[in-house]
Amino acid sequence: MSQGKNGLTYAEAGVDIDAGNALVDKIKPLVRSTRRPGADGEIGGFGGLFDLKAAGFSDPVLVAANDGVGTKLKVAIEAGIHDTVGIDLVAMCVNDLVVQGAEPLFFLDYFATGRLDPDQGAAIVSGIAAGCRQAGCALIGGESAEMPGLYRDGDYDLAGFAVGAAERGQLLPTDDIAEGDVILGLSSSGVHSNGFSLVRRIVDKAGLACDAPAPFAPERTLAEALLEPTRIYVKPLLNAVRGTHGIKALAHITGGGFPDNIPRVLTGDWSAEIDLDAIDAPPVFGWLQREGGVADEEMLRTFNCGIGMIAVVAAGQAAQVAAVLNQAGETVTSIGRIVPRRDAGVIYRGTIAL
Repeated sequence: MSQGKNGLTYAEAGVDIDAGNALVDKIKPLVRSTRRPGADGEIGGFGGLFDLKAAGFSDPVLVAANDGVGTKLKVAIEAGIHDTVGIDLVAMCVNDLVVQGAEPLFFLDYFATGRLDPDQGAAIVSGIAAGCRQAGCALIGGESAEMPGLYRDGDYDLAGFAVGAAERGQLLPTDDIAEGDVILGLSSSGVHSNGFSLVRRIVDKAGLACDAPAPFAPERTLAEALLEPTRIYVKPLLNAVRGTHGIKALAHITGGGFPDNIPRVLTGDWSAEIDLDAIDAPPVFGWLQREGGVADEEMLRTFNCGIGMIAVVAAGQAAQVAAVLNQAGETVTSIGRIVPRRDAGVIYRGTIAL
């Protein structure tokens, strides 16, 4: 093979194959830690394999979701904290699966960066693996893309892809939602992964550095508090769905808050009446509202405001479902009820205390 005296290399163009191989070596044990029935292969093949029969399904319907972490990544990059956003990535996908009654089976990630740093990449994948273990799904593959010129050195983006399954006839929502059904709210761990463009604008307005004490949690830095990972509700919810048969619908409260997400699981016959007085919002939301001068309506449409997931439950089974979820470590509050359709899909009573 001929080569010019001044021949260029891929590494000189900004793509280091050796760094990519080093990252793969670092993450292999993390990937192995997510093995589950149906997935016990090694990474490195051209595609990941999953055996539905080995996972115990007889007549499954597959459910797929993909998502990202949004500009929460900018907080992680500026703070140099990379081991939590992978949990967010998994959470945003698998929580969207469980609301349809599906058990998350496997996960794939896409990690794009300007310059591949194996240690940074391994920290990110450690969070992805932790999220997969929390959700009970296997990390069966992914892509690490080094793209100089498209991303600045140190910057990166993440995307996740999750597939789950439910036996045919067991998908949510059910078709028997009725007037008087109770709406249970499951507490969030914080801001989760939505609204961070507004969060960052408010932080800039406040003139706070990421390593400053958080005004709403002074024992932590602002970055640490804001980077609290999105809560993964999968195992407690699957246990409640299968153990009580009382859950009729679930809604993941993400971007758009209550008014955009709850109507997605209701037919046009019903509205959700939410008692805002019943919601105990974490202090971060009050700080964001005060510092940013954000109206209540905007808060409720941008953030989860303390409720990361809602469950619609038959009134006679609400106490049982709440008890099962509480026993699994969830904080559960009755926050409303189903009423005949009114002008909007979500109707508020009271005032949220932020």
